Amino acid sequence: MSDILCVTNRSLCREDFLTRLERIAAAGPAGVILREKDLSPKAYRALAERVLAACRAHGVPCILHSFPAVARELGAEGLHLPLPLLRALSQEERHSFRVLGASCHSAAEAREAEALGCTYITAGHVFATDCKKGLAPRGLPFLREVCRAVTIPVWAIGGIAPENLSPVLATGARGGCVMSGLMVCPDPAALLAAFDNAPERVSGADTALIS
Repeated sequence: MSDILCVTNRSLCREDFLTRLERIAAAGPAGVILREKDLSPKAYRALAERVLAACRAHGVPCILHSFPAVARELGAEGLHLPLPLLRALSQEERHSFRVLGASCHSAAEAREAEALGCTYITAGHVFATDCKKGLAPRGLPFLREVCRAVTIPVWAIGGIAPENLSPVLATGARGGCVMSGLMVCPDPAALLAAFDNAPERVSGADTALIS
């Protein structure tokens, strides 16, 4: 299983977004998080239907982001939320998803997310990234602290690249999240292969994102 989750950002794509998504899904990442928060619920629903179908065709888990009502309407198995939105969901709503994730920025937030029923979290930003310009990265010690704070899988986010995947996995993280790299690279399959072949790579735990 891949150690890389794709996090989408259609505004970065240099080709049709759905064409890019199809290429990514065909390359077999651990999953796709459809993070298109600027859309209206109606527009997000229309896009999510197509992305869910493309991921399903390739056997790749698809996790919707920021729109819990849309996720329930579409019968999505997975949902990812910022922690404030997760807190606002009822227990019944949280339990309606087989896979539930949250974005965390401290060990305390990670523990809270786990207590609220998350089955995984993302933690970052770990390395410098253009997505967080002007903000200092939290680094590997932060990631290690988060991994030790919870029992659920932790996925590192922020500046994840083939050359730094090995130390990321060495902290106990399940894998890494990649946004801009997979949105703009010439060949998504080649980029995912580069992660698979990272030097001195220590493979993450063999834990499926959606079991």
